[in-house]
Amino acid sequence: MSDWTLTKTRLSQGVWEGALTREAASGPAPEIRVTYLDNPVGGVDVKKDPSQDRWALRVPIPAEAIADGVQTLLILDTASGDLLDKITLIAGEALADDIRAEMDLLRAELDMLKRAFRRHCVETM
Repeated sequence: MSDWTLTKTRLSQGVWEGALTREAASGPAPEIRVTYLDNPVGGVDVKKDPSQDRWALRVPIPAEAIADGVQTLLILDTASGDLLDKITLIAGEALADDIRAEMDLLRAELDMLKRAFRRHCVETM
């Protein structure tokens, strides 16, 4: 089991960012490997953040991972071989039946019905 805990902080401009912490107060730097389709992802950056007593992890999303369907990048602790987290990207037709997309559509339709109902109320008074 890995000593490291990885917490996502944000995904912005094609770079996934997270914070690595460990229970032990000190120790060696984290050894992180990120893979996409079993191939290593380049440009992964791990830097010490002494002000917050953690390590900052930055993972650039490879262009080939931005495609229709569900794509997954794995973030692994090289020392233990444990999976720390995964980055899942969903795009294209795979979203057509996604509940979040359906909820967004329902909200838009509800807004349209509210406007029509209000207009009807104003016109009948």
